[in-house]
Amino acid sequence: MARIALLLGGVFAALLGGCGSATNKTVNAPTSVVEAELAPTGKLRVAVFTGNPVIGSKDKASGELKGTTVILGRELAARAGVPVAFVEYTAVGKMVEDAKLGAWDIAVVAFDPARKSVLEFAPPHMVVDLTYLVAPGSSIRSVTDADKPGVRIGAARGAATALFLQRELKGATVVPAEHEPAVFALLREGKVDAIAQNRFLLLGLAEQLPGSRVLEDRFSAAEMTIVLPKGRAAALEYVGVFVEEAKRSGSVGKAIEAAELRGVSVAPAVR
Repeated sequence: MARIALLLGGVFAALLGGCGSATNKTVNAPTSVVEAELAPTGKLRVAVFTGNPVIGSKDKASGELKGTTVILGRELAARAGVPVAFVEYTAVGKMVEDAKLGAWDIAVVAFDPARKSVLEFAPPHMVVDLTYLVAPGSSIRSVTDADKPGVRIGAARGAATALFLQRELKGATVVPAEHEPAVFALLREGKVDAIAQNRFLLLGLAEQLPGSRVLEDRFSAAEMTIVLPKGRAAALEYVGVFVEEAKRSGSVGKAIEAAELRGVSVAPAVR
């Protein structure tokens, strides 16, 4: 999968274009044009996908939204000098679709080229392995074993894992479900042989299903990125500078630590 990593790196270099010197810039107060694109309602509306704890979660007792997206969203709003409001999503496909309606201003998703028609991508700020959780008693030992005729792999509809596997699998079949809990239900009920997601999420799910296993290898690596609805070029450049500064300053690393994420690392600087 080294080819995939190199390809994604090239894509981000191309996306940044004239913003390639962002690593040397500092986030200042936004211009009126940037603010109008970044927070058109007067607030920075941050969409938080709570189906993936690498991106966000919801406290069961208080209902408070938490996680890396919340932490970085608050920091970006503070730097831009605007209030922040959080919007919860439990299905990533719905969140991406709502970008067309202008229902939110920033969100975090894993980069996938299929989303470029709808979303503007800032440089990645986190990286996590993508792999499989296999059913109890499964003979699947590697990602290569999983890509065989007759093997059913569950993935959330519209998620980067589903989009990637639908393009890349040669023998196995992707079985989509509406959201992550529904995907896990497919595995518990024996309707799929494995489910695909990031390693952190799968390690937690494995604890809930005795006998299941997270594979040691990976089929790709997800680059988590802040995204904006299409057509907000000025705000995108501003967010790109913020992301690179947040990586340099340690803010992203602290957000990962605060969310207690295993197997998640800060993405390399985009040069």
